[in-house]
Amino acid sequence: MTWLTQADGAMAAGERLAKLWERPGILPIPGAHNGLAAILARRAGFEALYLSGAALSASMGLADLGLMTLEELTLFARMVCRAAGLPLIVDADTGYGGILNVMRVVRELEDAGAAAIQIEDQLLPKKCGHLNDKLLAAPEEAAARIAAARRARRNLRIIARTDAAASEGIDGALARARLYLEAGADAIFPEALTDAEMFRRFAREIHAPLLANMTEFGRTPYFTARQFEEFGFKMVIWPVSSLRVAAKATAELYAELRSKGTAEAMLARMQTRAELYETIGYSDYESLDASVAASVVPPDLRGRR
Repeated sequence: MTWLTQADGAMAAGERLAKLWERPGILPIPGAHNGLAAILARRAGFEALYLSGAALSASMGLADLGLMTLEELTLFARMVCRAAGLPLIVDADTGYGGILNVMRVVRELEDAGAAAIQIEDQLLPKKCGHLNDKLLAAPEEAAARIAAARRARRNLRIIARTDAAASEGIDGALARARLYLEAGADAIFPEALTDAEMFRRFAREIHAPLLANMTEFGRTPYFTARQFEEFGFKMVIWPVSSLRVAAKATAELYAELRSKGTAEAMLARMQTRAELYETIGYSDYESLDASVAASVVPPDLRGRR
């Protein structure tokens, strides 16, 4: 089935996501930086997805410093929602401006099909949450962003991210989390916690769904989803993993092409034509138009299709 003929669900995307995080256990949420990655994640059995500003920026060849536009973010959010049909959490950085900008971001992403928006408490130019010397907005200013998002939303869930642990300590991050909940956040994302006890303390003191970030090469140790569940968290994301793997594989392909003038040695690491077409539902699209002949995948000289 393609999204061209898929009926709207009876439940709004935000409600579907909330039902998932309200279940017992933890909700594992991989990052999906484009539509194909979203389909692959769904086929692997995941029930929700995350669109990372860092992954999206990198895929555009940009640094994660708040350089994207709302139009670019909305384009990719719509792409991922259509491709997979799963509840999507969208990283909206600091909200793309002032109060009115935050409200527009909420409406645009809701219209694109997103289930939740993540808003952080940094100032522009923002940085990756695992880097040094991040500049934070005053707690009241950050809370005003959350309140604006709450006022604009219809069904979109609001996840408030605080980057305060690095500069204000765990007490400062907890104080901000409480303030953001009072402002209307549905869930809290404490960024760049550095040990198990910090996660456990957040779960003891913050009575709301909590999201953990298990990004690679950052400040957080490599905990498993089961460990985050034991800490008391309801969601865990791997925001940039798909992009990192894809970028590494692509770099190796280009090196092979440049040195040998052929990609034949990489064939075993590629999806075949038949596998790719099956993944994206190529024949499902063709079947919608009687004027399009059903495609037959040509045989490969080496036995692969």
